[in-house]
Amino acid sequence: MDSDQPSFTDIEYGNRRRVSRRERFLETMDATIPWPVWVGVIEPHCFQDAPGKRGRKAKPIETMLRMYLLQVWFSLSDEGVEEAIYDSYAMRRFMGLDFATEQVPDATTLLHFRHLLEEHELGQALLAAQNEIFENQGWIMRGGSIVDATIIAAPSSTKNATGKRDPGMHQTKKGNQWYFGFKAHIGVDAGTGCVHTVTCTPANVHDLDQISDIIRVDDRVVYADAGYQGAERRPEIAGDEQHSGIEWRIAARKGVVKTMPEHDRGIESRKAGVRAKVEHPFLIVKRDFGFVKTRYRGIAKNRNHLHMLFASANWLMRARAVALTQATA
Repeated sequence: MDSDQPSFTDIEYGNRRRVSRRERFLETMDATIPWPVWVGVIEPHCFQDAPGKRGRKAKPIETMLRMYLLQVWFSLSDEGVEEAIYDSYAMRRFMGLDFATEQVPDATTLLHFRHLLEEHELGQALLAAQNEIFENQGWIMRGGSIVDATIIAAPSSTKNATGKRDPGMHQTKKGNQWYFGFKAHIGVDAGTGCVHTVTCTPANVHDLDQISDIIRVDDRVVYADAGYQGAERRPEIAGDEQHSGIEWRIAARKGVVKTMPEHDRGIESRKAGVRAKVEHPFLIVKRDFGFVKTRYRGIAKNRNHLHMLFASANWLMRARAVALTQATA
C-alpha cells in the first residue's frame, strides 16, 4: 500500500471538528525535528541486516527513534508506549505506521534501542548535533550563558530486587526539606534560551562543582543565581585562560537586595529578567514532559534521558518562537 495514500481511518479522523493538543504537539515536533540529521548520528552505531540474513528484519532507525521520543515525551514505560501507539491515532500517525502492512515495534525492541543510545551516549551527541544546526542557522547567540540546576527526585524505597536505594542517587537538604535523587545542571544560551550543555550529579553535589562543565569556551558573560556566588574564585575558573576573563553576573542574596539603593535593585531586576530564560527548559521538561521523578536507576541512564528531554525542549521552544514570529508578521 502506498504510504502517502490516505486510509479510511485518516479520512474519518480528518472530518473531526477538533484536533487534540497531543495531535497538534506531535505534528509540530514532526515538522520541526530534522529526522535525517538525527538518524545519521545514530546510524553508525546500529547493526544493519546482512545480505541473506534470516529472521526478523531490523526496524528502521527513524521508526525506533520516533517510538523512543514518544516514550520520552509522554513518560511511558517500554510496554506502555507500545500499547499507547496501538490505542492512539495521533501516535500511530506520528510513527507513520500502517497496520495493514506493519505492526508497532515491541517493547523488547525499544528496550534494545534505548540501551544502544545509553551505551554510546547518543543523547549527548544528538543534543550536540542540534546545537550545530542552531548555530549554523543563526538560532544561537554566542558569548553568554545562563547556568542553573534542579533536583529530580528518585524512588527512595528499598522494596526492589536489590533491597537498596539507587546507589547513583543521594539525599540533600534544600531549605527545610530533604530530597533524594540527582541534580540536572544546564547551561543555556543567554540570547535565545536554548540549552547547550547538560550534566548530571548526585543531589548532594554543590552547583559550583559543575560550573566549568556547563559554560562554553567562548563565553564572556555568565548569569547565575545566588547559589553560584564565588564562581570566579574556583581554581578551575581562575586558573583557566579563557574562563578567568568571564564577567560573572550573579544574583545577590535576597537579604542583601533589600538593603540596596534603588538603582542597584534595578540592576538586580534586569539580571533576573535574563536569568528567567533558564527556567523555560526546566518548565517544559517537568510540566510538559512530566519528568519529575526518575524512571531508570543510575546516573548514566538518566543523563541520556535528560539530554533527549532538553533537546526536545529546544525543538519545542524553537517551534513556538517560529509560530509566534509568523503570527505577528
